[in-house]
Amino acid sequence: MRKDITVDGLQKTTYVKDDMEGKIAIKEQVNINPHLQHNKRLLTLNDGYSKTRDLKRVASIPTIALSVWANEYNGSRNWFGLPKDVQKKILKKKLNSSEFRYFKTAEGNL
Repeated sequence: MRKDITVDGLQKTTYVKDDMEGKIAIKEQVNINPHLQHNKRLLTLNDGYSKTRDLKRVASIPTIALSVWANEYNGSRNWFGLPKDVQKKILKKKLNSSEFRYFKTAEGNL
């Protein structure tokens, strides 16, 4: 069994090759703590609107979370392969729940 580990910023990927069975396993780990801490600061910074009030900051979501949500929806980890209306439905449901509160960067509901 051979193990290779690569670290790219906050993401750690471990590749395990089992020569006996001819299989490869991939394990991804992402430290989203710095991301969540930044979001918490933004959440309390202001109301999220731009100076002209025509844009509003809403959320910052780690891509690993998007992959997990896509997998929950259709068994594929490809968030960007989902139709836009499905993405909007999932985002609205997840970001309006208290479980994912710290993905939001401004108060309010979608």
